[in-house]
Amino acid sequence: MDTDAELSDSWWERVKYYAQLAIEQVEYGVDAVKQLLSTLTINERCGVMLEFEDIDPDKFAQLVTDAPQWTEWMV
Repeated sequence: MDTDAELSDSWWERVKYYAQLAIEQVEYGVDAVKQLLSTLTINERCGVMLEFEDIDPDKFAQLVTDAPQWTEWMV
């Protein structure tokens, strides 16, 4: 049976994986990132964006410049 720590680790690994995918999708435009995020839960979206900013602040800044309304994608 999974423990809470194992579930948390699994969730965080998934978030880090999707954050990396989101970073790669920036090359294909805002819609590609938005489409990727739309497949995730609200909590996962928020985690992905936090991780995105930590991993690659320059690409995150590019995304924010290209899509200042990105916070609307979180809900």
